[in-house]
Amino acid sequence: MIDSKHSLFIFCIIILSACTSEPQQKKSTPKKPKVKIEVPVFNADSAYQYIQTQVDFGPRVISSKAWKNCAIWLEKKFLQYTPNVQVQEAATTTYDGKHHTLKNIIASFSPEKNNRVALFAHWDSRHIADHDTENQNSPILGANDGGSGVGVLIELARQFSKKNPKIGIDIILFDAEDYGQPEDSGFPIMQDSWCLGSQYWSKNPHKQNYFARYGILLDMVGGKNATFRHEDISRYFASNVLQKVWRKASRLGFGNYFIFENAKQILDDHYYVNTIIGIPTIDIIEYDPATETNFNQHWHTHNDDMDNIDKNTLNAVGQTLLEVIYTE
Repeated sequence: MIDSKHSLFIFCIIILSACTSEPQQKKSTPKKPKVKIEVPVFNADSAYQYIQTQVDFGPRVISSKAWKNCAIWLEKKFLQYTPNVQVQEAATTTYDGKHHTLKNIIASFSPEKNNRVALFAHWDSRHIADHDTENQNSPILGANDGGSGVGVLIELARQFSKKNPKIGIDIILFDAEDYGQPEDSGFPIMQDSWCLGSQYWSKNPHKQNYFARYGILLDMVGGKNATFRHEDISRYFASNVLQKVWRKASRLGFGNYFIFENAKQILDDHYYVNTIIGIPTIDIIEYDPATETNFNQHWHTHNDDMDNIDKNTLNAVGQTLLEVIYTE
């Protein structure tokens, strides 16, 4: 038999033991709910109409009447979406000895932000149809080669004005990209005769000490059944950007446009942006391994007109870029 003192002592030990053996609960910090990023919906009809407007001016060859009128329209169009629009002018001489004043057209969004991405395209069209069988000395309309990239970027500008991205954006339209020296031109060989606007801007950016985290160039992004591959210069200078964009496109269901295959290097505006100003820049450009030129059948011909522009292709490129920009 246990007396009352002993029973009280044992009872206290049991209670104490129960208290000390109970596991300590960790203070849990409430998890922050994931914020779903609302990405705008690209309007391919709108982009298509912007291409049509450019084509309606006629061939946008530097110093031509169509070129002058299109430059005025582009500046006014961007001013509808941002007050920060510049037209960068510079004297230039083309391979044929002609003197011109090129115009690079720049629209900036949130210019005060240091975290920036640059989007590029060229707005001029080819002054000759050197890959056609007829009228080779006449300029082409350039609906796809020039017009499509510009059309997509104007539509992006419209979206940026409605919903401001977290990062700063610069849209830069280069002039005189397509006034390069053709083979057997009869003129002395001119080094770096292509991409005159991007060469000038890369040496003389629109803003002192300008830099962007990366750049994306659009060239021939509206053709029917177009495919885009990992172009070699893009892969060398901006492999991580290339992978980011192609993976976004794949997740959005555009894998039939953005192909995970390597392609040969293409001399385009991004070469000079990469090598002169040092902004890692990729080129989203149609690449067809089945053709001799590796471009589409209507490249640098009079068939580069609105009949070859496909809204599905425009949508694949435009929606992918919106996804990239708004999730930065």
